[in-house]
Amino acid sequence: MKTNFSLLFYMKKPKNYQNGVAPIYLRITVNGSRSEVTTGRSCEPSQWNAISGRGNGKKEEMKSFNAYLDNLQNKVFEAHRQLTEKNDLITAKQLRDQFQGKAEKQRTLIDVFKDHNHKMEALVGSEFSKGTAERYRTSLNHTVAFLQWKYNISDIDIRKVNHSFITEYDFYLRSVRKCANNSVVKYLKNFGKIIRICLSNGLLATNPFQNYKNKIKKVDRVYLNEEEINQIAIKQLASERLVQVRDVFLFCCYTGLAYVDVKNLKPGDIVTGIDGEKWISIKRQKTNVPSRIPLLPAAASLLNQYQNNRMCLNKGILLPVSSNQKMNTYLKEIANLCGIQKLITFHIARHTFATTITLLNGIPIESVSKMLGHTNIQTTQHYAKILDIKVGTDMATLKKKYTAT
Repeated sequence: MKTNFSLLFYMKKPKNYQNGVAPIYLRITVNGSRSEVTTGRSCEPSQWNAISGRGNGKKEEMKSFNAYLDNLQNKVFEAHRQLTEKNDLITAKQLRDQFQGKAEKQRTLIDVFKDHNHKMEALVGSEFSKGTAERYRTSLNHTVAFLQWKYNISDIDIRKVNHSFITEYDFYLRSVRKCANNSVVKYLKNFGKIIRICLSNGLLATNPFQNYKNKIKKVDRVYLNEEEINQIAIKQLASERLVQVRDVFLFCCYTGLAYVDVKNLKPGDIVTGIDGEKWISIKRQKTNVPSRIPLLPAAASLLNQYQNNRMCLNKGILLPVSSNQKMNTYLKEIANLCGIQKLITFHIARHTFATTITLLNGIPIESVSKMLGHTNIQTTQHYAKILDIKVGTDMATLKKKYTAT
């Protein structure tokens, strides 16, 4: 990779310098980045020509001095030629190390990625959630698979990760892995963190994400209306497994709990609130943000049904929650039995709480955001934007006001 660079020999007078010789340094500049090294030679200031970067005079001693500097300059040019032939990404530091004969330890992408994930795993529970660590493990697996698919290698020198690499990785996720746009953006966002680590540590000179643009596309969140909730609640189900899945799902419709939070819900998480009523008080596993939710009568009734459940008693939990995969499979079966055409997953319960249960019943968005444990109210506002019913209701009230006048 051809790179423009410049050399400068200059005199560097030490602090508190008064008189005598001063050391001569060599400065290498590549794309505005500098690296300096001493030449091991000194010169009287009166004999140094700052413009030419050489000593003045024709005496044999000065000729030898200038020849030495010429030799150093030639070595730097040779080092640059060697790096260019290897098609390496050339930096001022790398050029200096090549010129000095220092072997730079190669850092590879997967090694850096694994080191990041190892440190993240060690901080799960204090700095990061299990879900975040899992997403980075998945991102690493995608990166390894991409290297094998595109280059037939298991790892790559981090300096070879450029803009073309990013665009090819984007194409791979969309075409081979069949990832939706928002998933691609999230995986590349995770990958971007690894790149930022490399940039901060000087392993990369330029950001390969520069000029790469991709945006999250807004997705309309599916939720259940009151009629659909009632259909599920009153449906006579033949098997106990379907009944339990239905009850856990409805509980989350009335509380807004995510799957992992309801799975871990324990008796100690039910407290007496400031109003003297029962509340759920937890920290969301995903964000570690406190979430306090008053128990609606329907939710409290569901908890009471499982007070003596053997599984709950043995595990010290409040509800018998199956694996997320099984829950989603059974929910599809329940939806079919109820004649509901929407594609129901367990997370729809949380969307239903945010919309049908709270916002459509006039609960302020600030309160909804706090109960959901959102770190940013803008996340909650996504639910408000899809509620045309609420807009219609509000405007109907306004129409009555103006009709009356």
